[in-house]
Amino acid sequence: MVAVNYVGEELWSYFNAPWEKRVDLAWQLMEIAEQLTNNDFEFALYLLDVSFDNFAVGPRDGKVIIVDAENVLVADKRLIRQNKPENWDVWYESKFDDCDKEACLSFSKEILCARVTVDHNYYAICQNLLSRHATWRGTSGGLLHDPPAEIAKEGRLEALLDECANPKKRYGRFQAAKELREYLAQLSNNVR
Repeated sequence: MVAVNYVGEELWSYFNAPWEKRVDLAWQLMEIAEQLTNNDFEFALYLLDVSFDNFAVGPRDGKVIIVDAENVLVADKRLIRQNKPENWDVWYESKFDDCDKEACLSFSKEILCARVTVDHNYYAICQNLLSRHATWRGTSGGLLHDPPAEIAKEGRLEALLDECANPKKRYGRFQAAKELREYLAQLSNNVR
């Protein structure tokens, strides 16, 4: 017997939702990445299987929910600081994986568990859900595909998504993720 709980439509069903809704969902996803990476508990929870069917949207409140947390790596940042493994305090930037399959991620469990500052969750969300590199069920372009003309023309969103998925500057993903969260908050009126 298997017991399941309906928490809402999977994120995939919002792929062609109105722009404003997709921006809000993207902002929520980036906030989830931040909270799982940096929190008061000093535990980082790294999502190792990030795809459109591993998230749902609550029917009443429209909140993004992780529905498949089967592949999550837990890193104890206090223990890392205490044990000081080699390069523990060097920022780790995940390597972009331009594969021809859906939901690709490259990562090293050993490195994720040995560094305090890691960009893995930003990388996973940007590459597999938000950016033009995201492919799912025969589509491409990610959740933020086909932005309104004025946003596309400005180019900031595309530049931030590209830097977040496949950084060109050293540690560029960290800055791009921060700026992307702020920009999405502005676009969706989620400014705190």
